[in-house]
Amino acid sequence: MNNRLKFNQILPSLQQTCLLCASHQGGNLGLCEPCLNQLPWHNTAQCRQCALMTNNEICGNCLSTSPSFDSTSTLFSYDYPVDGLLQHYKYNANLNLANTFATLFLEKHHQHISTRNKVDCIIPMPMHQHRLKERGFNQALEIAKLISKSLITKLDYASCLRIKHTPPQASLNLQERIKNIKGAFQCTQNLHNLNVAIVDDVMTTGASLNELAKTLKQAGAAHVECWVMARTLPK
Repeated sequence: MNNRLKFNQILPSLQQTCLLCASHQGGNLGLCEPCLNQLPWHNTAQCRQCALMTNNEICGNCLSTSPSFDSTSTLFSYDYPVDGLLQHYKYNANLNLANTFATLFLEKHHQHISTRNKVDCIIPMPMHQHRLKERGFNQALEIAKLISKSLITKLDYASCLRIKHTPPQASLNLQERIKNIKGAFQCTQNLHNLNVAIVDDVMTTGASLNELAKTLKQAGAAHVECWVMARTLPK
């Protein structure tokens, strides 16, 4: 990435040790340039709607069962070492990584974000209060705060709630995930004709994002797009 200086001021400049190679050139992102260049950037041809790798503009899955969200922008493929970085962020509360992911996402997608439908508000994937109490923070919210601040776009973390405390999605197959997440969200505000971006850390099957997008559209949203830090690879 050659335009790093444009977006890396979300947080004040801070020289860090690289999280991957332990060099002293981690900068304020905590990753040195050689390690950044070797990360699994999600750059191959992909479905515009769900970001699965495909040579078609829309993949077969989205053509046969169109999701409630309209497009997906992602940063990385969920592969080594990004999988470890995200787990370190979520489960070890390394909040500096929120700045890393937000900065890199904006670097990669700023041109598309500025030329597509203007986003009226950013909604982080809601976390149930029990899960929030266990973890101590919402990883999607921390990233969304920084993206919102940089884009000068409204951050809405109160209108949509996770009202159903469900088992973690990671251990479930697609049909189980869909059943598990059904009815999990509630929107308390009228989003009439708004363009909304959902921020989340990882997109696997898209079941959670789809259920949230459906809830947002039922509340009146006109357009919903997903901004995710990593997209899982097909098995």
